[in-house]
Amino acid sequence: MSALLERIGVELPVVQAGMGGGLAGAELAAAVSEAGGLGTVGFVAPDRLRREVAAARERTQRPVAANLLLPFTRAAHWEAASAADVVVTFWGRPRRRTERPWLHQVGSVDEGQAAVAAGADGVIAQGVEAGGHVRGTVPALELLERLRAALPGFPVLLAGGIAEANDVVRALDAGADAAVLGTRFVMSEEANAARAYKQRLMEARETVITSLFGMGWPAPHRVIWNEATERWLDRDGREPRWLSALQRASGPLVGRLPMGASARLAASQAAKRPFFGPFAPTADGPSNLLDAGALYAGESVARLHDIRPAAELVRELARAA
Repeated sequence: MSALLERIGVELPVVQAGMGGGLAGAELAAAVSEAGGLGTVGFVAPDRLRREVAAARERTQRPVAANLLLPFTRAAHWEAASAADVVVTFWGRPRRRTERPWLHQVGSVDEGQAAVAAGADGVIAQGVEAGGHVRGTVPALELLERLRAALPGFPVLLAGGIAEANDVVRALDAGADAAVLGTRFVMSEEANAARAYKQRLMEARETVITSLFGMGWPAPHRVIWNEATERWLDRDGREPRWLSALQRASGPLVGRLPMGASARLAASQAAKRPFFGPFAPTADGPSNLLDAGALYAGESVARLHDIRPAAELVRELARAA
């Protein structure tokens, strides 16, 4: 058992990634934690984050994490996240702002060293195989090896390309403290992804890294193909240069909008109009995002073909560990 997991009170080396925008809410986080893993409430507006963390803690007495995206995190987010047992941050200069155990997701050795210097209790090494917003540029196991060499004895969890129990064993054998999975848990009964989104993930065999869904956050992300990507991307995931320039120019303005206003803009997206924000289709969100939103998925989606209860997934993933 990893000393970090033991300190937090997590039984199994399986962590559910904090998919934001409403994909990972209380129901999913609590189901993962109750099964012995570490469930995570994804990044949403502060009031909703507070409610989701509270609802998760009503469902389980085991540790639950809250995920924060640093470019959009405000003081109210930190306050809401403090009700969770663990805080996980991503995408931005790390700075300790919580007394809770704190993990920061990184895509390089330099970022890992910065997190250590800032006082993080552990880092999540994100490989380029990961879905959603992608900080990593090399395969996950390669990044893990580099971080292990640069940060001997420091807790490192591994994200990217993990779909099955054998992947978890491979990560642990390589020195990871735990395996972090996103796509596998989006494809769970408790995830708040739209049913049609889950169906497309079951059918998908190919992903692409792009910046298409970057209005307000022009950062690379891995998705499966839909009508919007087919309309605007070449086969390597590149959008027209003028569209990239438009994203960069409008990014500061759109990025400062409240999350509620951004969600209302998302409801107006259409595949034929080149204005795409980072929201994914959720069960309680607008249906237009199935073809005009981001269908986040990691490379592991090619090996995943079913939707199952999260607790069952946790037990299976940890079986050999």
